[in-house]
Amino acid sequence: MKTYGREMQLECRSIGLAAGTAAADSVKVVSVASPHAQSALILEVPEAEPAVQRLRERLDASALLGVPAHITVLAPFIPADAIDAAVLAQLDRLFAAVSRFRFRLDHTGWFSADVLWLGPQEPAPFRALTHSVHQAFPAFPPFAGRFDEVVPHLTIGYGHPLSDLRAAEEAVQAQLPIEARASRVALMAQLSPGGRWIKTASFSFT
Repeated sequence: MKTYGREMQLECRSIGLAAGTAAADSVKVVSVASPHAQSALILEVPEAEPAVQRLRERLDASALLGVPAHITVLAPFIPADAIDAAVLAQLDRLFAAVSRFRFRLDHTGWFSADVLWLGPQEPAPFRALTHSVHQAFPAFPPFAGRFDEVVPHLTIGYGHPLSDLRAAEEAVQAQLPIEARASRVALMAQLSPGGRWIKTASFSFT
């Protein structure tokens, strides 16, 4: 069985990160011209920023590349230059069928001693989101199929001395639980290998 750990640290480095029943303005699109741009679907967690922003800026390289505090829905996703109107329409319909929900981040966790993360009390809704997108786009399994189990999580830091990550864990634990609300999924694209990420589209839940 594949497990998280060093592979997840490498994965963190590599990704960071139609009209249906949805409202007409639920899809907001920014064009990305780079033929090598990666993409990812994430659920932003702005409620966690006061607790993790400064820590992520020091310990999670993706934070300085424009990736907000988030729980990954599916990454890597379709290369950004291959995402067309039909894909956007399919995503819009898919997420429009999802009801908004509240969740609580109430514990920290680790992938071996490499990656520190914050986890939801109830992971099932996040796994359901990932499963739904993977069913719709079976060529793009979560984390490129590297792991047998998907663990919904918000990365705090990786690739730093264990003492630094432990200190960050203590700081975050002092601010738990964090109450949050899931209302939309963002499509992120990396403009160039190792470059900044931008939000290229947003899909609202019902």
